[in-house]
Amino acid sequence: MKVLELKDVHKTYNSSEVKVHAVNGVTLDFDEAEFAAIVGPSGSGKTTLLNLIGGLDMPTSGEITIDGTDLSRLKSSQLIDFRMRNIGFVFQSYNLIPVLSAKENVEFIMLLQKWSKEEREKRTFELLKAVGLSDRVNSRPSKMSGGQQQRVAVARALASRPKFVLADEPTANLDSKSAANLLEIMEKLNHEEKVTFIFSTHDARVVKMAHRVITLEDGKVVSDEVRE
Repeated sequence: MKVLELKDVHKTYNSSEVKVHAVNGVTLDFDEAEFAAIVGPSGSGKTTLLNLIGGLDMPTSGEITIDGTDLSRLKSSQLIDFRMRNIGFVFQSYNLIPVLSAKENVEFIMLLQKWSKEEREKRTFELLKAVGLSDRVNSRPSKMSGGQQQRVAVARALASRPKFVLADEPTANLDSKSAANLLEIMEKLNHEEKVTFIFSTHDARVVKMAHRVITLEDGKVVSDEVRE
């Protein structure tokens, strides 16, 4: 089942009277429960493509469809709601709310979606257990290591049962042991939650674990390797 389709997607920026083709005619589709990495040199368009997929930016031309919905046809308020219900984000810098505990960070999006207290608590504890943080439920980000904060971020990304999770360089700020632990957790959740993970990465460890590797150069897809 296709959860995401991109058709001839372009993103062009005007810089000092020069057009920069950050994403240049990308056509891709993703199935449910894929574990895919987007790789390429700096400036190849990885983060721009991820931002377009996540509805954080709009393409100059082309079509991005998530579960049958064309993002370009949504009004701003509709896009925010759609993104909240269908897409989870994991950022390089964690982006946790510093004054909230691990539990409160994970359940925040469910509060916005008006889940009941019982549903929120059940889902939150389920996810924090899944990422190995049952003992850090009430800890704030400042009291956790980088690896622990990123595991909270993964739990938060999965909280509302999204169609897929976009992870932009999620291991970049982690030591090798924390990065390996995080990747194992995400691969496990990929299987258990049946959610598609799409990474933008330079990390060879992520590439090694990915079941599909898409390589970009100058905003174009130059290879798309699916592994068994």
